[in-house]
Parts: sequence; C-alpha cells; structure tokens
Amino acid sequence: MQNRITELFGIKYPIIQGGMVWHSGWRLASAVSECGGLGLLSAGSMYPDVLREHIRKCKNATQKPFGVNVPMLYPNIEEIIEIIIEEGVKIVFTSAGNPKTYTSLLQKEGIKVAHVVSSLKFAQKCQDAGVDAVVAEGFEAGGHNGRDETTTFCLIPNVAKHIDIPLVAAGGIATGVQIKAAMILGAEGVQMGTRFAATQEASAHQNFKNKIIEAQEGDTLLTLKELSPVRLLKNKFFFELEEMYSKGTNTESLREKLGKGRAKKGMFEGDLDSGELEIGQVSAMIDSILTVEEVFKGIISEFNSVSELGKL
Repeated sequence: MQNRITELFGIKYPIIQGGMVWHSGWRLASAVSECGGLGLLSAGSMYPDVLREHIRKCKNATQKPFGVNVPMLYPNIEEIIEIIIEEGVKIVFTSAGNPKTYTSLLQKEGIKVAHVVSSLKFAQKCQDAGVDAVVAEGFEAGGHNGRDETTTFCLIPNVAKHIDIPLVAAGGIATGVQIKAAMILGAEGVQMGTRFAATQEASAHQNFKNKIIEAQEGDTLLTLKELSPVRLLKNKFFFELEEMYSKGTNTESLREKLGKGRAKKGMFEGDLDSGELEIGQVSAMIDSILTVEEVFKGIISEFNSVSELGKL
C-alpha cells in the first residue's frame, strides 16, 4: 500500500518501529528497515557518542531509510541534534517536548520530522508547528504515556478528524488485524513498540524478553503519574510503589524511590525484581520471540488476508 506515510519516509510498508529505550539499537532498526518498514534508533538510551556509533552501524547494515527517536527532555539534546545533522540522518521522531523547538531547524537540513503526542490538543499544536507527520499514541502503550489515559481506539479517529497532515497510530498494535483497524479509524501508518521489543534483534536483555511473552492480561499498569506516567509490568519494584501509594506518599519520595538507571537495570541488564519493566498492554497477545523478518511476514500476511481495501 502506498500512501502519504510510505511516500513521506520512502518505505514499502507504513509500519514504524517504536524508538524504545534499551531496545532500539542498530540491529533492530536496520532489520526493520530491511523488511520494508521504518526502523528507529533510540537516542533516549544512548550517550551522544554511542548514538553516533549506532547511526554509522545502521548505515552499514541497510541502505534503506531509518530514523532516530529523540525524547526532548534530556540535557544533552542539542548535542544529539548536532550529531543527527552531522551524520546525515533524514528522519527524526521527537517526543516529550515542544515540537516547535527543533522542527524548522531539522527541516532546513532536509530532515523529515514526526512528533509523538497523546491527545488531540497536542496533535493540533504539532500541525501548527509544521511537523511532517503526527504519531498519536493511546495509553495502552508501554513506557512513558499521556496523562489523559485516552485509548487508541478513541484517540485516532478524533485526531484524524481534526488534522490534515499524515497520522500514525500507536499504542496496543501488534498484529495485521490491528493495523487494518487503525487505518479504518483514520491512520495512514502504525508505530509498534512491544511487538518489536520481543524480537531477536532487540537489544533488551533476554530475561526481559522472556517476561514480555509470559505477560497476561492485566499484568501492566500505568503508575508514577506524579512524575511522568509510565506503563510497567508488575514486579517487586512495582508493588513497592503500590505500597508507598497505599500509605500515602509525595512526589519527592517517589522520585527518590525511582532513582536513576532503573529502566536500564530492568530492561537492559535483566534485573526483573528491582528494575523498571516498561511494556505495553499488547504484551498479553505476544507469546513468542521472533526475528523481525518473521514478525513482518506474519503481520503482512494477516493484514492482506482480512483486507478488502487492497494489499500492503
């Protein structure tokens, strides 16, 4: 299927791999791009010099388009932007910040810019800021999330109704049937995180990948809204947070409990007790760790088998 998303990014399929911290290194991004989707490196879990290394390795691994996901809340954001421009990256997905900050600068360098939002209000601000595409993410998604808890099924048609630029659906999408549903609701592409987290090429620890495929319905929950809402798998750390809430707590106590490096400890180092285990609700539907190629074959076959609107 050719549409505004495939044309914008120069890809075969309107399928984008989420730029997940501690998952989205050059192996995953290049594998997704090689399969015809858009792979994204995650600047959020890389020091600037590490990001440069992954960009170069991704270039060597694929001649197809790939991009970088840039959460705008990190202190070294300016250095990250400079590296992206210096290395000739052509696609950037920004999040967790004002889309006006770097969009025009990046576009002047010939870079396509998409911004991730969780509400109609911010989708409209993105359009006003001149971004090339919007990713609207429902609160089913893993990791850091919107405060309004709007589901993808409600968010996508509302955003599609009120913006004119290309729309990508995210949150709770892992199958071909769900891709079709997102497009019927008004999206022209999808961004998938959790399904690609449970692949052989993802850089997360094997312990965490195994935990993803063991997850059942109800095993994730949104928490830490006082700091930054995040969807986590329930583990020892999660239940310690729940105990703090039950006794009455404050923002400073939660910040102290969270500390630094807890996401790395859980997802990258494989500490399933003390680490932060960020994953989406759709993990309950995933029961195997596949290669990226196997994921693509499955979802495209399923999409085509149910689609009356044409094939991908």
